[in-house]
Amino acid sequence: MNNDTLTPFKALLILLLVVTGLALDQKIPFWGQWIANISTWALLLVLAKQSDIKTRISLALCVCLAGLGEYLLSNLWGLYDYRLRFIPAFVPPGHALIFILGCYIASKLKDAVNSWVPALSALPVMYLALSGHDTLSLHLYLVFLLCMLFSKNKKLYAVMFVLALGLELYGTYLGNWQWRPIVPLVGLVTLNPPLSAGVFYCLLDLLTVYLTRQCSGWLPAPCLIKK
Repeated sequence: MNNDTLTPFKALLILLLVVTGLALDQKIPFWGQWIANISTWALLLVLAKQSDIKTRISLALCVCLAGLGEYLLSNLWGLYDYRLRFIPAFVPPGHALIFILGCYIASKLKDAVNSWVPALSALPVMYLALSGHDTLSLHLYLVFLLCMLFSKNKKLYAVMFVLALGLELYGTYLGNWQWRPIVPLVGLVTLNPPLSAGVFYCLLDLLTVYLTRQCSGWLPAPCLIKK
């Protein structure tokens, strides 16, 4: 991901769009979701048009993977339910916007975040698991640790773990979506949202980065992406 894709103004614009878009979706019947859908897609397309080929590939892949992931996690597995029972059209492009926002924030932070986020998360994750309030998050946290141990994009995943939790807390507070208290099929207990919900965003970004690198080999020579 090209860190020049976003300026501080564009990063703030994404944040404001997410905050207001979710509020509009919840507070204004019917039209609120349409406004959120159109504005989210419009901002993503504008940013994509202003970006290099590598970023465009990343955004396209992120949207596709996010749509597939939402269908698998919500519709098939039943981890959570959206307010109107179907996945809003702003969700896949919204994931792509959060992805580039996470990349931007990660580029501004020092490497210390790679240690602080897992360390500060460990205690509440363990407490919630042992108390029986959120046993799902312990398993997700272990996946997060694997991402941090074996990936080259540690800062991105540390940032997404926190950024996504903030998004989940806001969205569930407004009522845009709701996590089920018992995880289907496996019977684990979870909160609304689970503390380690950001792991799903980390996995989305991991796949996006990996597939972007693979796609670089298919481009003509003048457009080759450096790995």
